[in-house]
Amino acid sequence: MIRADGPAARQYGRLAAPRVLTELTTESVLCLPIGSQEQHGPHLPLNTDTVIAERFTDLLVQRYGEPHDLWALPAIPYGLSLEHAWSPGTVSLRIASFMSLLHAVVTEHLGATPARRLLIINGHGGNRGILEPALYELQRTHAVSVCVIHPASLSTVQGGGETVPEIHAGIRETAMMLELAPEDVHLDNLPADFTANGAEAKRLVLDRGTSWPWTSGDTTIATCGVIGGDPRRATADAGRAILNSALDAAGHVLTHLTNDSP
Repeated sequence: MIRADGPAARQYGRLAAPRVLTELTTESVLCLPIGSQEQHGPHLPLNTDTVIAERFTDLLVQRYGEPHDLWALPAIPYGLSLEHAWSPGTVSLRIASFMSLLHAVVTEHLGATPARRLLIINGHGGNRGILEPALYELQRTHAVSVCVIHPASLSTVQGGGETVPEIHAGIRETAMMLELAPEDVHLDNLPADFTANGAEAKRLVLDRGTSWPWTSGDTTIATCGVIGGDPRRATADAGRAILNSALDAAGHVLTHLTNDSP
């Protein structure tokens, strides 16, 4: 299992206040994980996306913290999740509240530190659409160098081998959770007759020419809220490969970010 046991000194919240101005500089990179609280089928926890974003941030700091001066911030555990609002347990922000929270958190951290570089680590696909234009606002408002990485998309490891697309709570996401938080994965909660169903997913979710307000409660694209291959085919080894591939690719992102002038 990959262990994210990076040095405590690079966890922002564990710093003593006087050390903020001696440890961080304008070259430091603040790493902000953002996730969600939403249904992930009967086998994964509500905070799956937050766990992935937070643990991946820790892994980034562990591997690249020293050469790129990375600092892990506390995660924002809420996102835009109305596509899962049909399910009990899902908690979704609205666009205005999400943007207000993001701006407030970033503004406060930039005001509390000399850092002028920001890396957002996004664990939830539903946040992606709003984070892209948000980058321009953050850059112009705060004069920072900023980008977003999406760990699952950053990885070049496909895995699964299913004909249905891996969108939500399927093989890939389950595999990452088996590697990062196996104690929270309960594959025995899936019905014995579970069958992956993604016939309409490519049209409703992935079509780049049209956008639809799709829902994971739609049985034409999901089974038990899962849009992807049978999670029971997931393995921790596959999850480790996905995460390691994303970590490798992140090196180029960090090089570009740290060479960029705010």
